[in-house]
Amino acid sequence: MTLSRDAAYELLRSWTDSEALMTHARSVEIVMRAAALEYGDGEADVERFGLAGLLHDADYDRWPEEHPRRIVSWLEEHAEPELAHAISAHYTKWGVAYETALDKALLACDELTGFVCACCLVRPEGISTLTPKSVKKKLKQASFAAGVERDEVAAGVELVGAELTEHIQLIIDALKPHAEELGIVGKG
Repeated sequence: MTLSRDAAYELLRSWTDSEALMTHARSVEIVMRAAALEYGDGEADVERFGLAGLLHDADYDRWPEEHPRRIVSWLEEHAEPELAHAISAHYTKWGVAYETALDKALLACDELTGFVCACCLVRPEGISTLTPKSVKKKLKQASFAAGVERDEVAAGVELVGAELTEHIQLIIDALKPHAEELGIVGKG
């Protein structure tokens, strides 16, 4: 892997004007780093998993109709085939096979991380008191964070071989130390 985190962040920043999307990218990066330790090969995978999380939606703000074609092409041109494949696979409409732990973890973490963050935003205490039980209850409410693909959440959790409660806890635990940066501390 030759792509540095700084170069990846610069690319994301140059392609993304939306602070909400920047925050989503950062939150998925944080969770993917934790997922590397849980579902990957540990420390050896942390940087690669983090970069996939950071860049998975890098082209969405500027070219939503082409997502994720632009970022995938950029990664292929810059000799990052593993990242390109994982980001291709996370876009389920393409039907790309999930071949590696990275591919599976990105699917398992992307939508659910966004959903957990949405749960935090409607709680006075934000993430500080959030539990997997609360998140699972909100997942059953189709009107809450309606854009989150519940089928992708279930498929991702199954792919990594996790149980939903434990996977949600992994996400909460990964995000908590970054609550202020991510704006999920609550209103109280």
